[in-house]
Amino acid sequence: MRILLLNTDYQRFQAWLYGRHSGLEYEPYTTQMAKRNGSLFGLSDFYPRNFAAHGHVAQQICVSTRWMQAAWALEHGLSFEAPVKLSMAERRTLPGWAERAVAPFKQRLRPFARKLGFSPSLDSQSEQVLLAQIEEFKPDVLINQDVFYVDVRLMQRIRQIGNPILVGQIGVAPTLGVDWTIYDLIISQLPSSVQFFRSLGVRSELHHLAFEPGILDVMPPAPDPNVDVSFVGSISTDHLLRIKLLEAIAERYDLKLWGNRPPALPASSPLHRCFQGEVWGIDMYQVLRRSRITLNSHIDFARNEAGNMRLFEATGIGTFLLTDYKENLHTLFEEAREIATWRSVEDCVAAIDRYLRDNSARSQIARAGQQRTMASHTYRLRTAELLALFEAIEPRT
Repeated sequence: MRILLLNTDYQRFQAWLYGRHSGLEYEPYTTQMAKRNGSLFGLSDFYPRNFAAHGHVAQQICVSTRWMQAAWALEHGLSFEAPVKLSMAERRTLPGWAERAVAPFKQRLRPFARKLGFSPSLDSQSEQVLLAQIEEFKPDVLINQDVFYVDVRLMQRIRQIGNPILVGQIGVAPTLGVDWTIYDLIISQLPSSVQFFRSLGVRSELHHLAFEPGILDVMPPAPDPNVDVSFVGSISTDHLLRIKLLEAIAERYDLKLWGNRPPALPASSPLHRCFQGEVWGIDMYQVLRRSRITLNSHIDFARNEAGNMRLFEATGIGTFLLTDYKENLHTLFEEAREIATWRSVEDCVAAIDRYLRDNSARSQIARAGQQRTMASHTYRLRTAELLALFEAIEPRT
């Protein structure tokens, strides 16, 4: 089976990567991809390498990385206008007050935001290069890991290239008013999203994220833990409950926060003094290792459902994780033995007090959490589950 994955990288990460490796934008396509994967950012090459370990041919395309796509186009005789310079700007942004106002309506407003340039999308030349890459690889299965960036209109064009099985992967609120039936299967870590797509007549299955054990083989030595409480991740109008929690923790502890500083964050927020900058890949894992306690709080849309990447990154690297309680969390980890949980801000504060004082209990839970992740939540296991799903899908005629 030939499996092709489409994914996207934050522009801020791209600027960091190409800034760290001077001249990388002029290197061959394979060199740029190797540097990107070697950073261990996001999903890295975890899906392709594990599909390959199961005996299949698998590749990925970073559709939003223009320097990389420009290199591929040049190597294949296609014209492509590469960016003159890399920018830290992610996209056009609204004023803070406007972002807060429209946050509850994002599911319906995404198509309009896309037209106005507030939502990322591919331009025509990027689409042509992507279609050429798909034509060259000739996938049996194509997995779109950013269903907003590569939208259903473009997926309809992709369908015409050899009629591959089309799979969408989504972990946030689905856009309303979209015809999702172009997909043969949509996978999500959130049961509510699975039910949403099924209600539209689209086959959908639960599929959780995971940890890649090979990360441990290439990490530098673990630093001494010198951060009492950390949070590593995004802060935005999609994370209002997260902001509320972190602000309360920041008032009591020396919280260290690694992530983006959103323009919508009020100037009065105590979080401003907590920001340490952004970290990616290996640097992010090292921050987790430095942390006696690292916090987790799911995106607001998740409601009572657990499944974000931080669950597996933190436990997989061996860090003590204090996460928000969710109704399905017991299907992933055993509470109070493999992870610790909080149900309210006051509950979180009490747990931090307890576990900062009890080094033995904290270490024991961290070890048990890592063992559970290695036994139940690896990409080798996840890709095996996906292959079983693919085998059951009949290509469309």
